[in-house]
Amino acid sequence: MKWANVRLFALNFWQNATTPKTFYLLFSIFILLTAYAAVSGIKKYSSQNNIRQEHQNKARQSWEANPDKHPHRMAHFGTFAFRINPSLAIFDYGLESFTGNTVFLEAHRQNSVNFSEATFSTGMLRFGELSLALLLQLVLPLILFFVGFSTVAADRQNGTLKMLLSQGASWKEILFGKSLGLFAISLLFFIPILVIVSLALLIIGDQTINNLTWIRLLLISLGYLAFLAIIAGLTVAVSTSSTTPKNALLRLLGIWLLLVVLLPKSAQAMGNYWFPTPSKLAFQSAIEKEVIQKGDSHNPNDPHYNNLKDSVLTVHKVSKVVDLPFNYSGFVMREGEKITSALYRKHHTKLVNIFKSQNDITRFSSFINPFTAIKQLSMTMAGTDFSSYIDFQNKADDYRYQLAQTMNELQMEYISPKKESGSEGKTHVVNHQHWQEFRDFNHIPMGFGNSLKEAFPALISILLWVIGVLGLLVFTSKKARAI
Repeated sequence: MKWANVRLFALNFWQNATTPKTFYLLFSIFILLTAYAAVSGIKKYSSQNNIRQEHQNKARQSWEANPDKHPHRMAHFGTFAFRINPSLAIFDYGLESFTGNTVFLEAHRQNSVNFSEATFSTGMLRFGELSLALLLQLVLPLILFFVGFSTVAADRQNGTLKMLLSQGASWKEILFGKSLGLFAISLLFFIPILVIVSLALLIIGDQTINNLTWIRLLLISLGYLAFLAIIAGLTVAVSTSSTTPKNALLRLLGIWLLLVVLLPKSAQAMGNYWFPTPSKLAFQSAIEKEVIQKGDSHNPNDPHYNNLKDSVLTVHKVSKVVDLPFNYSGFVMREGEKITSALYRKHHTKLVNIFKSQNDITRFSSFINPFTAIKQLSMTMAGTDFSSYIDFQNKADDYRYQLAQTMNELQMEYISPKKESGSEGKTHVVNHQHWQEFRDFNHIPMGFGNSLKEAFPALISILLWVIGVLGLLVFTSKKARAI
């Protein structure tokens, strides 16, 4: 195979594809969609983060504005945690519109994350939002199919192939040259998006620490370049194996529908069928049932805490809790928080593992579907995938646990053990300066290493698809016919 001939076929394809006025009309429409998606993405990112940061500040001000109060009342007063979108959310929305962004944090309760955009939208949202990633994942492959469907089939139909082969050209040179030309066409559409995202990141800056945003963007770019090369090679291979251009176009459209609609929906349905999720009521009931078995800190007659009380009194060699060197009620609340948090995390881990098992069906379907592979890679590296959402949940609950236990420690230390009757009145209080000493919640998106680990199957899938398409072109070159 002579690379000079490959280059000639690529240049010839480029010239033939970019000559018609319809190509420039198609390109103009795509650029307009790109501009709209870019403006929408930047506006959504900025407005959402500004709103969330504003409410995070208000929640902090409300927390610090509390007067001298009993620590346990402060633990129930609680605060809010808001999720901050990563910078690359301007490119790929991922699951941002379907996962919540706000959670109320209080003692003894692990509340769900609420206020997702989907809860305030119509059912049309499930069809997707126009993002820059969506243009590259769904629209650009269609454009490449329409540009390249006739690349070989038309030459066979008008007799050009016979002339090329008779003059010494090989099938490999023809197929690889046309694939390279179609890939070059795809760069016309891809490069403007890459430039826009890069400029947007430079303008808005990176609000996160050690998130390696530019390395993430590099991996995303390499992934999309590989994906476009796969689409280009697949298009040429289908055109070569088709008898007519019309037949090639119908096959490519069928492949698009299969890979974009049917396979992803089937994978989701199989995941839900094989790994059913419990209802919210069943999930909470299971936790409450175990709490009753382990011990209820709000029940004065609970056997577990009666035994605990006897043990504490024995260790400190006193007969009454009022004689202890610390506030016993705070000690009980600390023990109860430890038990309930451990139970919740155990059940929550089981639930998340069910969700991960469901998602794994989709993730590993990327080995038979390059569209799924690039989608998984894109939103994982952008930090808008399911694992990033779970990471926020875990960090918010860690903060909630620290808040509750800090209040319990304050109760043990500053509330006199003689005052165990309750948290009412002005005598059962601590100084409000302690509210200011407790740090505010600051959401830091999931680290690059964890994101790379989650994206690893997609990366391997894309690499295998590139190798597979190269093999397909070689195989097609051996079986192709000029007539």
